[in-house]
Amino acid sequence: MRLVVFSSLLMVLGTSPALAHCDSYDGPVINDATKALETNNVDLVLKWVTQEQEPEIIPLFNKTNGLKSGDKEVYAIVEKYFLETLVRLHRETEGAAYTGLKPAGTTKQIIQMTDRALQEENVDDFLLKLNSHIDKVVREKYQKAADLNKVKNNSIEEGRAFVEAYV
Repeated sequence: MRLVVFSSLLMVLGTSPALAHCDSYDGPVINDATKALETNNVDLVLKWVTQEQEPEIIPLFNKTNGLKSGDKEVYAIVEKYFLETLVRLHRETEGAAYTGLKPAGTTKQIIQMTDRALQEENVDDFLLKLNSHIDKVVREKYQKAADLNKVKNNSIEEGRAFVEAYV
């Protein structure tokens, strides 16, 4: 049952562009790309793209990897282009727009918690933290709406404040 809940949560979170983390430098796509370049193993990144996209990634990977021992500035440019291309193609597989690479640390906390649960193979701690967070947020939002509900007809401003909290 826990696996079903966890999988469902991952599917919901994974499809939300606002929660995407595949485009951040500490996300799984770039982490795999870094490992692939370090080990000269393109297979580590091919899971992030479709088979139809492989002809774009494999030659670019090989070119990038081949330039590692050359000019560091040139390699940095080519490496970034490889990462951008990989992430762009992956985002296409999700039906999402590519909006550039994001700095490490910009991933939403819920995604970081999900990643940690997967790494530690521990869904129980994740669910405890998630449920605690959801409980807190729902109670805060409810209390604000309940307080404004009492004064919503006193003025247009208070009515609008209620509607904003309610909707």
